[in-house]
Amino acid sequence: MVLSPRTAARPRNRKQQIVDAAGRIFSERGYHAASMEEIAADVGITAAALYRHFPNKYALFAACANVMADRLVATLDEAAPGAPLADVLAAVTQGTVAHRASSGLYRWESRYLEREDRHSLALKFGQVVDRVAEAVRREYPLSDEGLRAVAALGVIGSITMHRTSIAQRRVEEVLVESALRVVATDPATGVAGAHAVELPSSPEPRTRRSEIIAAAIPLFERDGFATVTNGRIAEAVGLVPSALYRYFPGKADILAAACLQAAGILAQAVEQNLREVDGPDDALRALARTYVAYSFEHTALTSVANAELAGLPATLQRPLVSAQREHIAVWEQHLRSARPELDQRQARVLVHAGFGVVVEAGRRLRWEDVPANRDAVSALLVGALGV
Repeated sequence: MVLSPRTAARPRNRKQQIVDAAGRIFSERGYHAASMEEIAADVGITAAALYRHFPNKYALFAACANVMADRLVATLDEAAPGAPLADVLAAVTQGTVAHRASSGLYRWESRYLEREDRHSLALKFGQVVDRVAEAVRREYPLSDEGLRAVAALGVIGSITMHRTSIAQRRVEEVLVESALRVVATDPATGVAGAHAVELPSSPEPRTRRSEIIAAAIPLFERDGFATVTNGRIAEAVGLVPSALYRYFPGKADILAAACLQAAGILAQAVEQNLREVDGPDDALRALARTYVAYSFEHTALTSVANAELAGLPATLQRPLVSAQREHIAVWEQHLRSARPELDQRQARVLVHAGFGVVVEAGRRLRWEDVPANRDAVSALLVGALGV
């Protein structure tokens, strides 16, 4: 007998299908840009049917975040107590790579979840970090195993932050090898033979546009991009709301302009700090210290950008993506010179792994900008690259 649409059996795993689709879309487009209608269409159901499973977008996002964390916890629970560190890292890597398309939303969970949900999720991630740190302490009894553990997890999680196409088995090998180098790096030693680096000073706001940018970014970082209104930004610089539109069409344009400005500062710093290097290894150490210095000095902007750029219109994203690719190309060039056995895709994966180290280690250190923290994160980044 053929069932009519009205009597057709609903798939038993419908809720899991919704969570999987939502995870992919949240990861690709960001929390605010994703819509319930878009998620429903991806699953092949109506928005009304979707709301029968989840009352609103926040509930669905929270479910996706918890599923992601639960997968990591379950993966490590399957590993035998006292398992070798390489096996522990390999298990986390396999699970992360398998769910690469939907695991990128971990970038935003602390920004968008309410306090109780954020606390619950932090406890789950804490279990993962503690399990990895235990294995790190056992095999590499150096300083601060917790910092090295989160840095290694940053290596693994970095695969969710880009779309480099590479065979699954090979990317798992590259990530595990990189993570093992990170945990074997003593962050207290800093970067051997590294020269001091300098960043160009951020330009003083001398125009109304630059004043608006300087006022908006702290508001975005503190209160969330979606909740900050044009009126609040205008008030912060002494304008009436309607006057803001003489300088920017909207707040997305303000964020894009701030990111382009920061990209220019980073590009100038890279060019300046590569002038005196002696060979590719020295160049990578200079790049590492430059990138770490930039990340510590521009924490608010990088935090907002990581969470919100995916949701910007394509026209605003395009120049930012171009600037990022140019920056990564510099890293790839020097990394492949230092490690000629790497092909372009492997090198790109490692560069992003290094960036993942900076994000997670910086968070662990609460972005406290002191020389010891910059040195520690730089050492872990260089360790991730294998130079």
